[in-house]
Amino acid sequence: MPSSLALTDHLLSPIERPRCPRCRTRMNLTSVTPRQDCSEKRMFECGKCSFMETKLVSDPMRSEEVNRLANNIRPPA
Repeated sequence: MPSSLALTDHLLSPIERPRCPRCRTRMNLTSVTPRQDCSEKRMFECGKCSFMETKLVSDPMRSEEVNRLANNIRPPA
């Protein structure tokens, strides 16, 4: 591993941890709230400067691409 990378630079969970816009440290996921439109509200907090950020994320399994692929699946000929 290159010495310029810190342990926090690696993705440790399936949810991507954004960098803090203030100090560029990876932020920690503090809460996930499901929404009625099948998306999630994710709250992140920076452990270094305590900056908080909220992101709305759509459910990848309900995306238009997944629906398009699922509708085009046919048994082999």
